[in-house]
Amino acid sequence: LGAFFSSKAVVSTQSTGEAARGFIRANLERKTPETTLETLQERATRLETSNVTLRNLVANLTKQIENLEAKASITVACPVPSVPVNASKPAGKPAAKPAKKEESDDDDFDFGESDEDDAPKGESEMQKMKRLAAEKKAADAAAKKDKPAPVLKSNVVLDIKPWDDETDLQAMEKAVRAIKMDGLTWGDSKLVEIGFGIKKLRISTCIIDELVGLYDLEDNITELEDYVQSVDIVSHNKI
Repeated sequence: LGAFFSSKAVVSTQSTGEAARGFIRANLERKTPETTLETLQERATRLETSNVTLRNLVANLTKQIENLEAKASITVACPVPSVPVNASKPAGKPAAKPAKKEESDDDDFDFGESDEDDAPKGESEMQKMKRLAAEKKAADAAAKKDKPAPVLKSNVVLDIKPWDDETDLQAMEKAVRAIKMDGLTWGDSKLVEIGFGIKKLRISTCIIDELVGLYDLEDNITELEDYVQSVDIVSHNKI
């Protein structure tokens, strides 16, 4: 169909062109009168008229070609739809619409509350950083407060001297170990020679510094007046 309109436009263009050429040839074959000012003006007038006529012809041809091309493009772009065989049958029930989801797929994932939700409105970036640093510092302080303080212990070695060589050192050691205090644990012991056949009791202890005071421990030992003359601290080392 497009080829048909194109060929028709070509034929119309050729016929119009031949008419224009014939018009020009007829004007040229006319007997040229004597050249004067009047004849020159007359020729100029005829040329202007011919020029206007040619312009009109070209405009009409261009318009005809555009119309033909437009008709051809519409015909090609809009083909006649074919009628289906079962077009006369009544339409069935429309398909049921899918059930609307009550919840979005995003609800399946719960990432917890965002820190931005807790931030006050209009908070700048610097204010946010300061607030987070203060919250972290407060959390660290609370953690340190809840954490129990470490238990400080000491290892203390004592020299317990008897009155004389007739003092029963085994009974003295038994009386010393019978002293009970919270945070006091008795350790190894041995007898050390002093001189003139007199020996002293050297005994180690483990104490909790917050619960046992060394002066209190010395007082409790010196209260054993039947056995103990004096008490000396040989060493005191933190554990």
